[in-house]
Order: sequence, then C-alpha cells, then structure tokens
Amino acid sequence: MNSQPMSTTGHHWWEAERRRTTAVQQGAIAAGWLLLLLGVMGFVPVFTPGFSGISFAGNDTTAELFGVFEVSVLSNLVHLVLGVVGLIMGWMVAAARAYLVIVGAFLALLGLYGLIVGDSTTADFLPTNWPIDLLHLGIGVLMIVLGFVLHTKLPKESEARGEGDFGETNRGAAR
Repeated sequence: MNSQPMSTTGHHWWEAERRRTTAVQQGAIAAGWLLLLLGVMGFVPVFTPGFSGISFAGNDTTAELFGVFEVSVLSNLVHLVLGVVGLIMGWMVAAARAYLVIVGAFLALLGLYGLIVGDSTTADFLPTNWPIDLLHLGIGVLMIVLGFVLHTKLPKESEARGEGDFGETNRGAAR
C-alpha cells in the first residue's frame, strides 16, 4: 500500500497539477519574461559591449546590448520593472490583457518618440538609436495585438485533460 498522501484529484503528492491559464495570461507572462531577460542582460558585460561606459540615463552611454541596442542603467531598470509587472499581472485575465495593451502602447510610443526625435536632443531620458527604437516599436505593437487577439476563456475541463468527445484520451487513442 502506498503510504504517500494523495491529492484531492487522485494524483500522488509529487505530481503537480498544471495551472490552467488563458492565452492572454500566457502572452503577458511571455512578454514579462522577455522584458525581464532584456533588463538582466543589459547589466551583463558579456552581452553588453562597452558596459564600462554605461550611463545612468540619456544618450551619452557607450553600452550596447549585443553590440547593437543602446542601453543605460535606467533603461535596464525599466525593462526589469516592466518584466516583473508582467509576471505578476499574468496571474489575472483582465490584468494580463491590460498589461499587454498598456505596456505595449508605452513601448510603441517610446519607439516612435525615438524615431521622430532621434538622439539629438537633451530631453532624452532613455538611450535612443534606430535599432532600439524599432525594437521598442515592434515589441509594443506585437503586445497590443496580442492583448486584443488572444482569448480569455479557459478550455473545457475535458479539453484540458486531452479527452475527446467520448471521454477517451487523445494521447495514444486509435485513429
């Protein structure tokens, strides 16, 4: 006899049930991980040539993520914060959709601002060069689209378990 406690679903204690999430939640969590990863990599000299010349803010930085995208301490911190916020808001459906649309709009506007103004003004608080501006614009537009396109409904319980119309599982079923 098995002396290990069983969960209420009949699985053994070591078999964790998969947390059910909607597509919009998964999109927010993926965007959060992406922004978090970019923020961390901006602080790692291996990924950021010229890291010794990183500035706190503005365009006077020599640090470039992957040797292409200008970064500063402030821009890395903004990416880190937006990434953590995405991971947190991804737990709730409405918050996940709001995150994708609002942060996407922020990034798209930041990209447009950089493309229009360029790096010739002293008003820049974040580094701007055309690659980072295009990246912000692209990620922002993609997040907005995902926020409106991804569904917010959970699959039916039988679909989540991989069962077909007659209760048999789709895994290994004779076709």
